Amino acid sequence: MNSRSNYRSTRTSLFDGIEEGRIRASSYSSHEIDENENDQAIDGLQDRVSILKRLSGDIHEEVETHNHMLDRMGNDMDSSRGFLSGTVDKFKMVFETKSSRRMGTLVGSFVVVFLLIYYLTRLV
Repeated sequence: MNSRSNYRSTRTSLFDGIEEGRIRASSYSSHEIDENENDQAIDGLQDRVSILKRLSGDIHEEVETHNHMLDRMGNDMDSSRGFLSGTVDKFKMVFETKSSRRMGTLVGSFVVVFLLIYYLTRLV
């Protein structure tokens, strides 16, 4: 009797779902599950694409900001270069005469002493 019930349970488990209605239902639910997984994957891809789109937009804005900043810095450097070349020309004129050289040496010495005192006070 025990082997007979064992045989029935084995037979039932082997042929479970073979009836036509059950096969259709299981394949339909499998197809439906595949569709749901595909829909979830598509939603995930759409989310990733929108994140990448926002990220690339943010990168574009950052690049534009840095380009403007570099342009302004280049313009400032050009104006500083012009200012420094004018200053160098004035120093050349000062050092051309002997009396001006003494004055230039005095001013240069004063600047060096001032910078030395400034750095010594910063260290303390």
